[in-house]
Amino acid sequence: MFDKFFDRLFNGSNEKEIKKIRKIVEREINPLEESLMKLSDSSLSSKTVEFKNRLQKGETLDDILPEAFAVVREASRRVLGMRHFDTQLIGGIVLHRGNIAEMSTGEGKTLVATAPVYLNALAGKGVHVITVNDYLAKRDSEWMGQVYKFLGLSVGLIIHDLDFNQRKIAYNSDITYGTNNEFGFDYLRDNMVVSLNQMVQRPLHFCLIDEVDSILIDEARTPLIISGPGQKSTDNYYVLAKLVPKLKAEEDYTIDEKQKTVAPTEKGVAKMEKLLNVENLYDPENIELNHLFVQALRAQTMMIKDRDYVVKDNEVIIVDEFTGRLMYGRRYSDGLHQAIEAKEGLQVARESQTLATITFQNYFRMYSKLAGMTGTAKTEEQEFIKIYGLPVLQIPTNKPIQRKDLPDVVYKTQKGKYKAVVREIQRRHATGQPMLIGTTSIEQSEQLSHMLKNAGVVHNVLNAKYHEKEAMIVAQAGQKGQVTIATNMAGRGTDITLGEGVPELGGLAIIGTERHESRRIDNQLRGRAGRQGDPGSSQFFLSLEDDLMRIFGGDNIKNFMDKMGLEDDEEIKSKMVSNAIRKAQKRVENRNFDIRKYVLEYDDVMNQQRKVIYEQRHKVLIGENLKEQILAMIDGLISDAMNIYVDPKVYPEEWDFEELIKYCEKYFLIPGEITVEQAENLSREDVEKTLIEFAHKTYENRENSIGAPLMRELEKAVMLKVIDSKWMEHLDDMDMLKEGIGLRSYGQRNPIIEYKVEAFDMFEEMQHAMVEMIIMYLYHIQVRVENDQNNTTNVPKTEDHLKDATEHYVDEN
Repeated sequence: MFDKFFDRLFNGSNEKEIKKIRKIVEREINPLEESLMKLSDSSLSSKTVEFKNRLQKGETLDDILPEAFAVVREASRRVLGMRHFDTQLIGGIVLHRGNIAEMSTGEGKTLVATAPVYLNALAGKGVHVITVNDYLAKRDSEWMGQVYKFLGLSVGLIIHDLDFNQRKIAYNSDITYGTNNEFGFDYLRDNMVVSLNQMVQRPLHFCLIDEVDSILIDEARTPLIISGPGQKSTDNYYVLAKLVPKLKAEEDYTIDEKQKTVAPTEKGVAKMEKLLNVENLYDPENIELNHLFVQALRAQTMMIKDRDYVVKDNEVIIVDEFTGRLMYGRRYSDGLHQAIEAKEGLQVARESQTLATITFQNYFRMYSKLAGMTGTAKTEEQEFIKIYGLPVLQIPTNKPIQRKDLPDVVYKTQKGKYKAVVREIQRRHATGQPMLIGTTSIEQSEQLSHMLKNAGVVHNVLNAKYHEKEAMIVAQAGQKGQVTIATNMAGRGTDITLGEGVPELGGLAIIGTERHESRRIDNQLRGRAGRQGDPGSSQFFLSLEDDLMRIFGGDNIKNFMDKMGLEDDEEIKSKMVSNAIRKAQKRVENRNFDIRKYVLEYDDVMNQQRKVIYEQRHKVLIGENLKEQILAMIDGLISDAMNIYVDPKVYPEEWDFEELIKYCEKYFLIPGEITVEQAENLSREDVEKTLIEFAHKTYENRENSIGAPLMRELEKAVMLKVIDSKWMEHLDDMDMLKEGIGLRSYGQRNPIIEYKVEAFDMFEEMQHAMVEMIIMYLYHIQVRVENDQNNTTNVPKTEDHLKDATEHYVDEN
């Protein structure tokens, strides 16, 4: 009842908003079209300069929106031969206002983006257009880029394997296309540089995300990580990969398919202890081994080849569970990737140390304005609003949808279901009707492909193994007689155009072989048919043995089917079954949202700390003279030491001047410069004042000995090196804290609150340790001044521990 109430509420407000926007299109944009058509090309393109001048004089983007949108429409008509529909301009206004525009497949989202992108680029701060893969980024930057260039704007492209100069130029363009991974990694790398001129990105201004649900929802569970080589041995991964298969399911470990977890039983732990020849796996000295055991167990039992990952060129490559695409450059964390490598008999990569990390949620929330478009977002609207502040507005189609969405058909077994699917494909194929068959895994697509070969049906297979052919295969899927199997609707962003004679055959037929955990993914598959008023149909074939039904459907349905006495390949159409499927999908969607929310809650804590560290780094990078900052650090260090060893809250008899002087000598004080007896004869205030005077004097002497210019360089190099090294250590410490914090729930304590408290304390300690190390280096580092061959330039040569102060070696993880 409440669901229906909220549906009416949101749909009503959606229609009102669209109605208001439609008036802007019809009354303010469309009337400009005739006069713009009369302009010469040069007069039309000069509108860009006019708009920029008006913005500088105080007009806003909203003020010039109608004219700017009309100019883009006319430029597109001339350059691309494509004139924006009114519905596309409505979508453009929705995007400009920082919302998500839900538009059906085939409505031309790529063209929709041009109007808001052009308008926002006029501000001169850069616009980022994010796509799901390099192919689409390149295609759209070249295709739509023609419109922007005609209007006098520059267009850049960020894809893999670009060098520094290429990236710098691309980010300095008015409009920059690229993938979410590349933008995120560049942000992290920018916060690891040792000079401002090594940064590539500008401040994050306006971002428009294509396939926004894929990027902000599906990929949001896996953070971006830049890592460097670690020091741990990989031998234990091979040992455990051989031992874990000796354990028996249910007896030695239990699997929770709903939560996607595996846990060893007491018997399993005892068996593993015997195999490993250790007394107690839970002893502190065996914590790491225990962790690797659990990861090896996960790799063996939960991570399935050709479903969760593929092995390609002797590498384990993750398969995106929602799109079926290969996630190059991404690795499972916490040793899971290494455990899979060992399981597959591949070379195990040495465990790495995290150098920098961020979630997509926190990266994209840094933009001043964020917008997105997709064919499927409404089912996740609450998450978009809660996490990103992005409402979803459904844009009407240019032409009425003609696609027929047929009811699901359900079978008792998977074997019976696949027989029925093959029969349906043969029936339609005999007429020449093209079909797109959706599967949820590579294994499933190859099983169906084998059955179709035996049935004599010629077909194409599109899954993560054939990723390179994706766009070409999908584009041809609407031609007469074509049969295409696609994993999780890979090929998003590519239009399927119907071939000659196909509309008369009923258009493209979509056949789903299993319901996905998310209704959104099912809707994406359905949406491939019926573009721009084309005919088409969609239908899902299910079985009670499908993962969704087996894990989340409950026993009532199976009992019902058993009582009906149905054969394996006899279909049933039942409201009870359909309702159970919808409920199961909602349960899984809620669980997945909780997982993403859980990841974000932890990363929000890290995000506050990350902002502080990156801000500190930036201040160091832009600082010409850090001397005052260093001296302030010294004063703070002395003040903290005074409060510890000469606490004003305790009796003077309890003051420990000996430890105070030892501490100060460790960092900045020359031994013997002040004695315990001298300190005891001074007031507390005079002791602090004397220590500060000595510290400042020693610093001045060091500066005079090597020269002020070199001292300034040394300050910057030392501060950056210490900030980075301490931050990396802190990231590891935070990972360990997060790994064990969940156990606090057994003591009736909230893990998130516990994590926040302990993370705050750890960060404070890390900041203090940072100051101590910076001071220690600057007072004790030995600097050798060597002349170059021409004896014209002095170069400081530091000791080994700072030789790499201006270098970072990183691997993307």
